[in-house]
Amino acid sequence: MDLERKSGILVHPTSFPSRYGIGDLGHYAYKFIDFLHESNQKLWQILPLNPTSFGDSPYQSFSTFAGNHMLISPELLIRAGYLQNEDVQDTPNFNTRKVEYGNVIEYKNKLFKIAFKNFKQNADASQKEGFNTFCEKNNYWLNDYSLFVSLKQYFINQRKNTFESREYKEYFKKNSDTMSKEFINDCFYGAVWNSWPEDIAKRNKNSIKKWTKTLKDEIEYEKFLQYAFFRQWHDLKTYANEKEIKIIGDIPIFVAMDSCDVWANPKLFYLNDESNPTVVAGVPPDYFSATGQLWGNPLYDWKANKDEGYDWWIKRISEILKIVDIVRIDHFRGFESYWAVKHGETTAINGEWCKGPGVDLFYAIEKKLGSLPIIAEDLGLMTKEVEDLRDSLKLPGMKILQFAFDEDDANDYMPHNIAHSNFVIYTGTHDNDTTVGWYEKAKEVYKDHFRRYMNVSGNDPAWDLIRLAFASTAGYAIIPIQDIMSLNSDDRMNMPGIPSGYWQFRYTEEMLTSHSAERLKYLSNLFNR
Repeated sequence: MDLERKSGILVHPTSFPSRYGIGDLGHYAYKFIDFLHESNQKLWQILPLNPTSFGDSPYQSFSTFAGNHMLISPELLIRAGYLQNEDVQDTPNFNTRKVEYGNVIEYKNKLFKIAFKNFKQNADASQKEGFNTFCEKNNYWLNDYSLFVSLKQYFINQRKNTFESREYKEYFKKNSDTMSKEFINDCFYGAVWNSWPEDIAKRNKNSIKKWTKTLKDEIEYEKFLQYAFFRQWHDLKTYANEKEIKIIGDIPIFVAMDSCDVWANPKLFYLNDESNPTVVAGVPPDYFSATGQLWGNPLYDWKANKDEGYDWWIKRISEILKIVDIVRIDHFRGFESYWAVKHGETTAINGEWCKGPGVDLFYAIEKKLGSLPIIAEDLGLMTKEVEDLRDSLKLPGMKILQFAFDEDDANDYMPHNIAHSNFVIYTGTHDNDTTVGWYEKAKEVYKDHFRRYMNVSGNDPAWDLIRLAFASTAGYAIIPIQDIMSLNSDDRMNMPGIPSGYWQFRYTEEMLTSHSAERLKYLSNLFNR
């Protein structure tokens, strides 16, 4: 990648204002693009766009290919003729500063079912053709995904009024050695795919045919949601690109255990005969957690992936590059070596480093897709081998300014210690505290270093750090929107290692001000971004 000097903002669409309890791809998404244009910003970075599952995290998704249908704009469905104004007249008074996922999901699903019914009854020839074309072009992932989520909802409904059925007792017996009863209950009553009847869990061909026929209407509904999502997203991306704004997407290296990806491709992962992972992903103790982070994702069997020509990975990268311009790969170091923890451990302390696929995977992808616009998330415990892999692929890495201010003058994150421009600099990421929150909690010696380094009072730490990011040699400078608004810890997006209560941040319309746009434009012009 050639990182021409540019700057931009990190904000996920769920954070946009909206009367429907969660940000979406409608009016305020376009207003955000207009704000970027007004402030001379050329980049918009997002988090994964996939449907969320456990803990509402976009990094734990039911599919690496599907879109998060909670981002579908009801207003745009009205414009398309799938909803009427009266359908949204009784919208609840949702929290405007936090996404209340349970309430939002219940309400928006009601709207989407009305929209689907109207689509089936009233769609014109062009709309029907668009839907059919979308389904045909995406059938290699869409068919499995639509069946997967339909099956999942079917078994959730079947089990919600049962108590310790024969099925449950069998599932409990198979998993009690490695899982707590509470977790087993969550998996069974949440219909994790390996708790389904064995014939469909193991994807018996006759069972696939039977369930596809039985759940025909539910499957078509799920396909409609994906059609609506991708249509709205592509219109928004086109609008951004026309204003010379590039979108930086994001994919986690790993996928969720309870996902269509693992169900449809079990041979690509380390699973046992009961379809449970034998080892799971995480990281050892680090800056964020003294016990490490136990993510729980099943780990790839890289030999099996290689034997299939890395076909799944090639499709994964190909698909995301259809919907974004640049892609950040989370936890890049896992391609060199990854932390493997035995399934059943309660922390990530006891694990071991295992070798990843290295350059072999990326060469296979480049052979099929050409040069790749990829940013490597190279944070955490780095080694020379990881750095060599990143550099051999000529991928830009990341620098976080909140990590720069300690008692070490040789700190790698200090701008004066960075010898090149092939990196992306951030004040913080979605995993960090806001800069205001970070500064308020920092040790006094770190605050002193911060103030002396930039010759500032510390009264406006977010914008002090924004200025430092823009002034740096980094090709790209990306600022979380919370720092643009000088928000405190109450508005951080995520706290690594905490399974619930995050990913909820929202802002209101009046918080995105013309004054902020003027400040960003001034800094962009001053530092040639």
